[in-house]
Amino acid sequence: MDFGRNPRLYKSTVAAIARDSVRFGLIKPVLNRAVKVHVHGLEHLDGLRAPFLVTPNHSGHLDGPLIMLTMPNRLTKELATGAAADYFFDKWYTAMGTHLLMNAFPVDRTRSKGKNHRGMAGELLDAGVSLLIFPEGTRSRTGGMGRFKPGTAALAIAHNVPIVPVALVGSWAAWPPTEKRWLPGRPDVHVVYGAPMTAEPGEIAHEFSERVRRKIIEMHDGVARAYGMPTQAEMMHLAAIERARTTQEKDKKRDA
Repeated sequence: MDFGRNPRLYKSTVAAIARDSVRFGLIKPVLNRAVKVHVHGLEHLDGLRAPFLVTPNHSGHLDGPLIMLTMPNRLTKELATGAAADYFFDKWYTAMGTHLLMNAFPVDRTRSKGKNHRGMAGELLDAGVSLLIFPEGTRSRTGGMGRFKPGTAALAIAHNVPIVPVALVGSWAAWPPTEKRWLPGRPDVHVVYGAPMTAEPGEIAHEFSERVRRKIIEMHDGVARAYGMPTQAEMMHLAAIERARTTQEKDKKRDA
């Protein structure tokens, strides 16, 4: 099934009602049993109007639902989520489920001989559909933020739409990528919304992308310090120590 290039699919009132029923009837109760969600900065979204781009850091399986269930409903009603075409849209039933739950559209992470979805994000923005895109392109394996791909910033510049920076704090620790499910004890997860950002005159995509990334790190670390949670630098440091320990153990086994 191809959810291809028809923006009307992402603005359907019937589909939005169905998504809300599933999100608030099924997903939200599960999320609330898994983690304690704390939301900051919603006042920054008061004057926001579609279309816009939402760009969180990406560190866990809960990230998409955390955004969809904490943003005001007036903003998520027609918010479409970028999802990896090679993972979520390779089979018709996963494509249908992902589209229904997250209003997802396929994003090509790699060049393939299959369907080409390039340009679809721009078409949705032009149709007034806002987008949730994780600019790192994949989940962090360590909790530390990776580099942002400049494509999201390029979209914002080309279509003259703002970017809403979002910092997710504690999402990685709540459900590490090595675990099959979230950790017990309802760990705290913070969703931090920043003021919408626009490109400055003459600012190119790489520059704008890095400015957004620095802002998200600033937001993340401000909340992390306030609640006694690891900052980005601390998570990167711990990850480096773990990599060194693993390498040392492998060397010892090889030399034994």
